[in-house]
Amino acid sequence: MRGKFSCLVAVFLVLGLMIAVSACSKKTVPAQPGFGGTESSPYSGVGSGAGLDDAKWRELGINSEAEKREFLEKVKTFENQDIYYDYDAYTLSDPAKKVLDEKIAFLKQYPRVKVTVEGHCDERGTTEYNLALGERRANSAQQYILNSGLQTQKLTTVSYGKERPISTGHDEASFAKNRRAHFVVIY
Repeated sequence: MRGKFSCLVAVFLVLGLMIAVSACSKKTVPAQPGFGGTESSPYSGVGSGAGLDDAKWRELGINSEAEKREFLEKVKTFENQDIYYDYDAYTLSDPAKKVLDEKIAFLKQYPRVKVTVEGHCDERGTTEYNLALGERRANSAQQYILNSGLQTQKLTTVSYGKERPISTGHDEASFAKNRRAHFVVIY
């Protein structure tokens, strides 16, 4: 009886260890595309907009083909303008504030869209440290936008730390491109 019990305990210990190891493994977080859009990059929240039905366009307050084209162009510009941070920092520079002011104007023009603010870091530092720094970066951009009077429910934040570099080089120019807040429009 003792032999079977010891064998059973060993099996459960091995299973428990396997579960613990798999729970600690690195997980990939997929990009969050917008409604019906096709992704053109892993950071794109909108594609052509062709997947939107008329009801969704009306919900956004957009009725004509010209308004649709204008909206999609503005979304592309909105998503392609990141703000950048100094090394190991999350304070907003004057150029970053200027870009955020443009984003605020877009959000006021299209009050029914929502935005995810992504915080990113360069590859230096631990995963945990960079996740925390990315969160502070996303939060600083979010807070600046909220201080303009926009509603809280329009903005969510996420930190990807160093997990989604836009530049894969190992030099200062690449690091500078990766220290950013990226914005994804969800509609």
